[in-house]
Amino acid sequence: MKNQRICVVDDEMKILRFVSANLKSIGYDVTTASSGAELFEKFDLFSPDLILLDIMMPGQDGFYVLEKLRKFSDVPVIMLTARSNPKDKVQGLNIGADDYLTKPFSLDELFARVNAVLRRSQASQSELNTNQKSVVRTGELAIDMGSSRCWIHDKEFKLTHTEFSVMEMLALNLDKVVPHETILSEVWGPQYRDDIDYLRVGIARIRRKLKDALSTKEEYIVTYPGLGYMLRSIPIE
Repeated sequence: MKNQRICVVDDEMKILRFVSANLKSIGYDVTTASSGAELFEKFDLFSPDLILLDIMMPGQDGFYVLEKLRKFSDVPVIMLTARSNPKDKVQGLNIGADDYLTKPFSLDELFARVNAVLRRSQASQSELNTNQKSVVRTGELAIDMGSSRCWIHDKEFKLTHTEFSVMEMLALNLDKVVPHETILSEVWGPQYRDDIDYLRVGIARIRRKLKDALSTKEEYIVTYPGLGYMLRSIPIE
């Protein structure tokens, strides 16, 4: 099996050498970039499975780079930064980051985050419960678990890997309230079960995309404050 490819983007050479050397030591193929511009130059040739992206870089900062990246790719991104302000974390998640890790960090934590994000993004059909329906339909929306894709009528409804994992959990529990802790544990990992910001931002992004794509104003995802979320059945007109 081909090694998974990771691109580390940071303007500090010490960080680039440290992170890339340790990722290579456990079997990843790693390339580095010292700026957003260099990342985009290497992107098509290297075709990364994951990007570790610093925020505080000269010129184009990490937020700008991520926003630009999300216009053409859903490659998983972990923000790797010294900025620990919760507002920065929410901003990164809103733009489309899959995770947010603040410096300084331990190698064990870095490896755990990398493994978790890659596992989510590359979950295969064999990992699905064979007794589950492969396609769930509600209203104009169809969620295809077999292909990890969503459709609104005959047009694909684009979600990132993490967003699809959230939608999949809700679809497999159609008309049932799924607790916050359950979604966080299953999608992000047990260590995230109390980190509600990840889920709130993910649901908000899915809702925005639904609003832009649907022809009706139906509320597909219902919030149960203090409990969780539910994807509800909507009759097809």
